[in-house]
Amino acid sequence: MAAPTESTITCGTVTSTLAQCVSYLTNSGPLSSNCCAGVKSLNQMAQSTPDRRQVCECLKSGAKEITGLNIGLVATLPTTCGVSVPYPISFNTDCDNISAGV
Repeated sequence: MAAPTESTITCGTVTSTLAQCVSYLTNSGPLSSNCCAGVKSLNQMAQSTPDRRQVCECLKSGAKEITGLNIGLVATLPTTCGVSVPYPISFNTDCDNISAGV
């Protein structure tokens, strides 16, 4: 059976799943358990290559819409929440090079 080539995750899902993180990522609030729960949930949802690439693109486009975003906090958010992400979280990440891994 061939791997799916389209993502089942929408940018709306990414945005709503990580909404609890915005205050932390803009230095206007503490890191909440709800934020980390969202990070973990999104990581569990994004297991295929198309899903991981879609999440990457959604994160990059969504980040451009948030005023005062601290890119350092964004980059370390997965690790801070205890999630291992096999690619850097950055505005410069090439989402086309992301894969689900083996």
